[in-house]
Amino acid sequence: MDGLKGRLNASVQIKLSFTLAAAIVVVAVVAGIFSFMSAFDEAHELQDDVLRQVAWLMRQQHLSPAPAPTDAGLKESNEESRVIVQRLGDGKGSQAGVDAGGLLPLPATLTDGLHTLDVDGETFRVLVSATTAGERIAVAQESGFRDQIARESALRTVTPFLVLVPLLLLIVADLVRKMFQPIAALSREIDQRAEQELHPIDDRRLPSEVRPFVVAINRLLARVAQSMDTQRRFVADAAHELRSPLTALSLQAERLAEAEMSGPARERLNVLRQGIERGRSLLDQLLTLARVQSPAELPASPVSIQAIYRRVLEDLMPLAEAKHIDIGVEGAQDARVWASELDMIAVVRNLVDNAIRYTPQGGRVDLSVSSAEGCTVLRIQDTGPGIPLAERDRVFDAFYRTLGSAQIGSGLGLSIVRTIAKRIGADIRLGFSDEGHQTGLSVAVLIPVKGSFRAAESRAG
Repeated sequence: MDGLKGRLNASVQIKLSFTLAAAIVVVAVVAGIFSFMSAFDEAHELQDDVLRQVAWLMRQQHLSPAPAPTDAGLKESNEESRVIVQRLGDGKGSQAGVDAGGLLPLPATLTDGLHTLDVDGETFRVLVSATTAGERIAVAQESGFRDQIARESALRTVTPFLVLVPLLLLIVADLVRKMFQPIAALSREIDQRAEQELHPIDDRRLPSEVRPFVVAINRLLARVAQSMDTQRRFVADAAHELRSPLTALSLQAERLAEAEMSGPARERLNVLRQGIERGRSLLDQLLTLARVQSPAELPASPVSIQAIYRRVLEDLMPLAEAKHIDIGVEGAQDARVWASELDMIAVVRNLVDNAIRYTPQGGRVDLSVSSAEGCTVLRIQDTGPGIPLAERDRVFDAFYRTLGSAQIGSGLGLSIVRTIAKRIGADIRLGFSDEGHQTGLSVAVLIPVKGSFRAAESRAG
């Protein structure tokens, strides 16, 4: 019972359907009982009219009740449906029973009019009337037969209720479900939106009762979008403003490195230059993150994955050579995806940069592209320590870095990759390059081919 109350309170659709169904059932029961009783009484009244018509016919035709026949033909007939006409008081001396065609033992003192009498354990409806000759006659019929006919007539009256009420309940349930379909479609549309999709909800096809709620949501979405834009502009402006002083510090440090100084001073200068470089890298990552968090624009043409690989390797090859890392692209297979070139460069650059930084001296980093599950798969594998299973959900958080890592970084690389992946509808899967030894990191970026081409087609249309 508590579960039913909880569902009723939680769902307007269920509550409305249940309330309408209960109201229909109650009204149908009341109407059915009223119709049954009315039809039952009306059938009895019609049967009483039959007795009155027989008595009237006896008076008009100056007929006199004939002696009751007791032949076998009467015994074989339906004695329940017969109408008995006799003089009042004639049945007292009758030897034959009523079921055998005999007369009813009615007292002569009965008053004129309709009576319901029990005779020999059976109930009869009796009409007492006087003829034009002054005789008092009784016209009777067994009540059981009358009640059976009345019940059948009443049930025929109630039968439409029994057929139509279940059908009406199904129609009401279906109508309520269809009326709530726009709301269900609205919830699915909102649930499928990406984080950056804060455009207003179309309320033209929604019921007027729901429209004020949707208008309030649109106002909230507008405020959230404004707040996020303000936050992104602040991060971008702050990072942009900080680049100038860091660039100046970097130039000053380079000039200072040309001067003569002691060994300890030069060592401290190198640490300072590393810190400045780390700050510049962090600002670049912040600017990239602010850019990819903005609403994406559909690309004008697809981009080649192999071309993206070549551009990234040209930029990061010095870093790989400094650690004597064997880095390259496996295979010559290429694929073209409908995504922003800047976004794809940011994805591949951050993944390859992380792979180079976390791969030890003399290690290996492999890039490849393939097709699987209706997607274009970009895969970057390295021979580094990999990411433990317990930390794979957190490595995509901004500024999170794996515990025990001695590498210099901002902790924004994978966060940028995940943000871009959401924008283009891609999926990121992490694994081990060497499953047997649980070492090395394998990152697969699955970009749906159908989804990307559908976006391009809608743009072209």
